[in-house]
Formats: sequence, C-alpha cells, structure tokens
Amino acid sequence: MHGLRFAFGTLTVLPVRVTRWDRDAARAGMMWAPLAGLVAGLVAAAAGGLILLLGGGPLLAAVAAAAVPAVLTRGLHLDGLADTADGLGSGRPAADALRIMKQSDIGPFGVITLLFTLSAQIAAVYELYAQSWPRGAAAAVLSAVAARLALTLACRPGVPAARPEGLGAAVAGVVPAPGVLAVAAATAAVCAGAAGALFDALGALHHVLALAVGLLAAQALLRRCVRRFGGVTGDVFGALAETAATAALATLALA
Repeated sequence: MHGLRFAFGTLTVLPVRVTRWDRDAARAGMMWAPLAGLVAGLVAAAAGGLILLLGGGPLLAAVAAAAVPAVLTRGLHLDGLADTADGLGSGRPAADALRIMKQSDIGPFGVITLLFTLSAQIAAVYELYAQSWPRGAAAAVLSAVAARLALTLACRPGVPAARPEGLGAAVAGVVPAPGVLAVAAATAAVCAGAAGALFDALGALHHVLALAVGLLAAQALLRRCVRRFGGVTGDVFGALAETAATAALATLALA
C-alpha cells in the first residue's frame, strides 16, 4: 500500500497522501508506476470518447486526450521536458545547466520542444481517432503506460542522481534489475493481451512495438542526460515520460 500511495501520490494529482518517503516505498512506488499510467490513460481515453459521443470531431477528441495527462500531473512532466530541453540546449557545464533547469522561467529551447511535442501527440492521436474510437482510446492508454514504465526503467541500478535532493535522489537506483525486467515484461504482456482482444494479433504486435519504441526513445534521452548532467533529476523524469509517450504515439500512428 505504501508503494501504491507513492506511485499515485507522486505521479498523479489524485488525492493520495504519501505516508512514507523512504527507499523501500520509492522502490515499490516506481514498480507500480505503470499502474498509475494505466489509470491516467483510461481517464484520457474516456475524455476523448466523451467528446466524440457529444458530437465533437477526432481533432477535438485528440486535444482532450492529450490534455488529460497534463492535468493529471499538474503539467509537471511537460515542465520537466521544457526544463530539460533548456538544460541540454544551454551548452553550459553540468552545474550551470542544472541551475538553469531549476529556474522558474522557460527558455526558447523549452518552448520549441513543448510546441513540437504537444503537436506530435495531438496529431498522432487525431490520426488514430479518425480511424476509430478504439484505436484512439488504446493509443491514449498505451502512451500513458509507456510514459510511466520509462520511469521504472530509469530507476534501475547504475543510474545516479544529479543532485543530492529532490525526486531524482529519492528514486535513483531503487528498482533492482530483476524488478525492472519483471515490470517491463508484465506491462508488455498486458498491453499485448489488451490490444489482441481489441484488434487482432497484428494489432497486438503493433502496440508492443510502439511500447518498445517509446522506451528506447526514453532510454536514449536518459543516456544523454546522465552524460550531460551527471545523473537524473525530477525534470529529467518528466522529460523521459513525455518522450516515451510521444514516441509510442508516433509509432501507433504509422501504418
């Protein structure tokens, strides 16, 4: 229960009080992260479906489905993406880049990254909703799950924290390698089963491929951030989540 509280209390705005902030709770919480993503994705899919039910078009449904995850995280993942883009784009030494990321304002790199990321997410979900409601709904769920699973993978041993405080320091390296593999395998199996039930075997393969592409994109960014900043921060975790979600959606939108 402490792990579930940690997962939902730190990764969503749902009224869940985190009662423990130690390494054990963080470990369990980050292993439950995909479940928090599943809940966020289901709410996003419901929002898109409601728009369609009320007579709205697929574009408006896509905007709603993309907006819900931002609302459910208070925009923290998008904020982390923008801050990470500013830090990476600054060209400054690690300490200066981390200072830039901690500032409350947003720079040109962050603005451009947010613009293209949200545009890509909305465009991809629009394409899928235009095909059918189940495809758009499945994409909303899968992207949210991929976003949180990327965070679980980023908490594996060997990935240090860039700062001695903050969310990055609290969860860095807390999930052992067997736990990472187990969560990833279980998540992929559930995604494949759900997509297979909704569509067919090819659809199941497509959704698992989208999940894998999202995770690979996030891991590429993770490697870059560790080399550039010396480790992970809360902002980096937000950037990883948005990168995984966007890459997964783009893969699903491609035939």
